[in-house]
Amino acid sequence: MPLDAVCLTALLRELEPELTGARIDKVQQPERDLLLLNVYTRSGARRLLISAGVGSARLHFTRERYENPETPPMFCMLLRKHLTGARIVSVEQPPYERLALLRLAARTELGEETEKTLIVELMGRASNVILADAAGNIIDCMRRADFGEGAYRRLLPGMLYRLPQRPEKPCFFETDPAERRELWEKSGGAEADRWLMDTFYGLSPLIAREIAHRALCPEGLPAAMDALCESVSAGEFTPTLLTLPGKAPDVTFMRITQYGPSAVCEQRGSFSELLDECYARRDRAERMRRVSHDTAKSVRTLRDRQARKLAQQLEELKKTAGREELRRRGDLITANLYRAKKGDRVLVCEDYYTDGCPEVEIALDPMKTPQQNAAAAYKEYKKAAAAEKHLTELISSGEKQLEYLESVLDELSRAESEKDVADIRRELELSGVLRVKRGAKPPKLKPRGPFRYVSSTGFEILAGRSNTQNDELTARTARRGDIWLHTQKVHGSHVIIRTDGAPVDERTLAEAASIAAYHSQARDGGKVPVDYTEVRNVKKPAGSLPGKVIYTNYSTVMAEADERLAESLAVK
Repeated sequence: MPLDAVCLTALLRELEPELTGARIDKVQQPERDLLLLNVYTRSGARRLLISAGVGSARLHFTRERYENPETPPMFCMLLRKHLTGARIVSVEQPPYERLALLRLAARTELGEETEKTLIVELMGRASNVILADAAGNIIDCMRRADFGEGAYRRLLPGMLYRLPQRPEKPCFFETDPAERRELWEKSGGAEADRWLMDTFYGLSPLIAREIAHRALCPEGLPAAMDALCESVSAGEFTPTLLTLPGKAPDVTFMRITQYGPSAVCEQRGSFSELLDECYARRDRAERMRRVSHDTAKSVRTLRDRQARKLAQQLEELKKTAGREELRRRGDLITANLYRAKKGDRVLVCEDYYTDGCPEVEIALDPMKTPQQNAAAAYKEYKKAAAAEKHLTELISSGEKQLEYLESVLDELSRAESEKDVADIRRELELSGVLRVKRGAKPPKLKPRGPFRYVSSTGFEILAGRSNTQNDELTARTARRGDIWLHTQKVHGSHVIIRTDGAPVDERTLAEAASIAAYHSQARDGGKVPVDYTEVRNVKKPAGSLPGKVIYTNYSTVMAEADERLAESLAVK
């Protein structure tokens, strides 16, 4: 969700005391829509991040590190010329607008004092960073805009900067209770959150839904609206990180209740800290998605190729099913050599392989003698038998390879970091599945250990992150008396309960089975069977692919993946 007007209001209240009087020491532009201002404040050196990215427009102090291009962009060089050494006089925001004005006291090249304004517009696709002079004329913009480019207003050097036009509807936080109640009563029973978005501006969809949720019923909406307006007017803001299963983290200024227990709301010390963490996590997730996408694409290509190859081999195997008929044909020709001669096209004889010995006709090659026809039949039989044996071996190997590639794709879908992806790719290269790129340097990433959990009754539970780590966990880390778990007929991690010789209670077994389901292809598939046995009963076949084992003397329990349980038992 884009940074809404209320979050920006709360953020600027935090930044204003720090930024007022601060000196700009350096300007950097590591990305096309990202600026970093190194500022010296009362509390020391800080880095102010300004982003005009679509979906990531924001303004806050940051601790993250960014790599700068060798040649600075033109806009960066222009800002360095005008802003280096300037002092921030004030930080302003038009009420409940998604833009900030940094008023600056700077000096010209001749040393004369002058005023500048750095305008940060945080408005989704229309986000921009604009530098204006003392008269309000635009010096330049991060994104120049003209009517011919589909822009709703012109932003070009030399033009007078004008604030974005306010919507015709009223700002939610500037209306009084009587006005809001009257508008609601005239709505005719519309959906509350939709009505709020259509009637007012200044509200994000998330907050509109939250007001509707807290209202409980149509009659309670005016009170819910009043409560929010009062808390915002009083400056009661709580920097909150909102996390929903399977979605990127989000930021808000209040605790969100509309999602029930599925949402995790975590309070942070400041809005700068909140935004820095939120977008750092988003950036890491996006980087990991790109990294895993490349590896997954290669593996999917190999999987699809292997599946096609396997299908072709199965078709060829079907053709060898008639090899016994070739042997019978050779036997019958050999037994009736006296009835045929070179030049015959058909041999009529009794089929002594069939009850009653009925007469059958066997086609002959007239260019060959009867002995040569029999030899040709035996040769085709031996060829078909050899092909069957060879194809059976190829199909068995191909099925194992296909199963392995499917397990790798499952691991990539559950990878939680770039290190996890790097470990999986290294496994693929060592096993010969993927080629090592020429001149490619292996990433300097320390391999991560297995997932670690502690059960409610104190047993340590380990889960592998990759097929290679599964082998390491089962064959080397675990002891013979430990308990090994794996989802039945479903790709997933090897899970180990470290027993230290103690009997495992039912609760620990159930929790470990749930963890096995969570770290498997069946994560979102409801209850699944999970097999468990002592490690002494788990063997790795010689020459088998990573992660492949066979096990005996096992029992089965039904379990369901539980993310909250896994998080609560995880060793941080």
